[in-house]
Amino acid sequence: MLTLLRVLFGFLVASLIAGAATVAFIVTPADIANLPAEAQTERLGNAGLLALLAATHSALFAFPFALLAIGIAELWRLRSSLYYVLVAVAISLGGLAAIYANEVPGQPSILNNYALGAFATVGVLAGLVYWLLAGRGAGGRRAAAPPPSAPVEPSEPVAQAS
Repeated sequence: MLTLLRVLFGFLVASLIAGAATVAFIVTPADIANLPAEAQTERLGNAGLLALLAATHSALFAFPFALLAIGIAELWRLRSSLYYVLVAVAISLGGLAAIYANEVPGQPSILNNYALGAFATVGVLAGLVYWLLAGRGAGGRRAAAPPPSAPVEPSEPVAQAS
């Protein structure tokens, strides 16, 4: 039960980070800082709502892929941050590929260096966050190593009775 809660919590927070990072590539902190003070609050509120929507979209898309990757990691006790980052980047770039595959021919494309960098960055951040919160404990506690056995001293030869 604790494993399930750990995995669920890690996935939810990683999805929220993915949503916030995605929005930060659209509504940059510099854009918000350059607004007049009275407009900053409204823009931040709108960006927060957009981040929640993006997080929901990210979670729905990533769930089946993440479920498979997390299941493998839990089964094999994979605790490397590199594993989670690579999986999250692959899932994120898969999302970019899905968007690109559904584009209307003749319309502007999402496939460009900025989008590629944004999706890769979102994957790195989500993978690291998941690893920090849940991936480091994949597979539960490791079994304690058995204590070393005491060396067996050779016994005295048994005297044969004649």
